Amino acid sequence: MADDSEEDAELVLAFLNTVDAEEGTDLLDHPVAWRHWVRDRRLGVAGSPGQVRAARDALRAAVAGDADTGWSGQTLVVHVEAGRPVVVPADAVATVLAAAVRLAVTGAWDRLKICPAHDCRWAFYDRSKNRSRTWCSMQVCGNREKSRTFRARSRDART
Repeated sequence: MADDSEEDAELVLAFLNTVDAEEGTDLLDHPVAWRHWVRDRRLGVAGSPGQVRAARDALRAAVAGDADTGWSGQTLVVHVEAGRPVVVPADAVATVLAAAVRLAVTGAWDRLKICPAHDCRWAFYDRSKNRSRTWCSMQVCGNREKSRTFRARSRDART
């Protein structure tokens, strides 16, 4: 992954992971924390939590492979600078969306994934050669799921 793609992926993943199913927390429930998140990344204007949440949830659904998220609510401005089109984000969400679009254009979008564990749902970047990684962590979520499957098979075999 090129340096720009790496930065784009890190930004998009950080945005997607502002909600944490395992901890039961959502950064957007705390407007001050959201503003700090935006400030720490130098993304400009924070935007309203409701619009931000809708954008994040739509991106998470898109990464998870949901066909239609039913969301369209952000305008991106494009300027031509030095003979190249450049997205000029108006706020933090537009910056994240611009990064997501760049990932899609470069072919890296399909490497963004959501862990299928219902108690995790962490967004991660699949760096595997054949893009086949399923779990955010094989040592944690993958191991838990394999253990559950093994115990279920063992239980079924005994009955």
